Amino acid sequence: MGKVLKFRYFLILLVLWNCGEKPKKATTEDVVKTETTTSYETVTEGDKVLLFFGNSLTAAYGLDTEEGFPNRIQLKMDSLGLDYTVINSGLSGETTAGGRNRLDWVLNQAVDIFVLELGANDGLRGIPLTETRANLQAIIDMVRAKNPQTKIVLAGMQIPPNLGRDYTADFKNMYPELATANDVALIPFLLQGVAGVPELNLEDGIHPTAEGQKIVAKTVWNVLQSLVLEN
Repeated sequence: MGKVLKFRYFLILLVLWNCGEKPKKATTEDVVKTETTTSYETVTEGDKVLLFFGNSLTAAYGLDTEEGFPNRIQLKMDSLGLDYTVINSGLSGETTAGGRNRLDWVLNQAVDIFVLELGANDGLRGIPLTETRANLQAIIDMVRAKNPQTKIVLAGMQIPPNLGRDYTADFKNMYPELATANDVALIPFLLQGVAGVPELNLEDGIHPTAEGQKIVAKTVWNVLQSLVLEN
């Protein structure tokens, strides 16, 4: 029991210069390479592992890590005397494709409960839902191939209607459909009660404040508690 552990992500910016020429504009994929290593801290022997695998919402963008919902889940389990270590594997800006590519690193750690929180950045970028769905399915399959006993929780997400009613509706429905097809637990909407409430979000209107993260933690715990107590 104790402090939440966090995977470390080192960003290496590679800027290419040509003699006598201005550098060409590069995409994020061109200039950023991500190396993943585990935290210097280790899981306490005998503890079960709850791993949150997600994007900036999991990483507590704009806040101290301790204010994010994964750490609040750790505190909740500590208060109940549950022998779990929470690992925060959130990476800001992560898409489902990026998550799929880095998953092997994360699965080097034995995991009892795996919470999958990805897809929001795909939706905001208008990535075809066939790709997003395929990536989420692949992640679920990879987790199960590594350890069939790992319990998986899928965090549902919704997006603004900027890309049209059909895309928005299909995006929302994708999560319960995947949860049903794979027989995994579902958090219907991770940001329930937080999304669209100005005082519960940072100035960008997307990422929860510390108070918003408290509400997210309650939403997550409502689904997690039965899995944790029976595990």
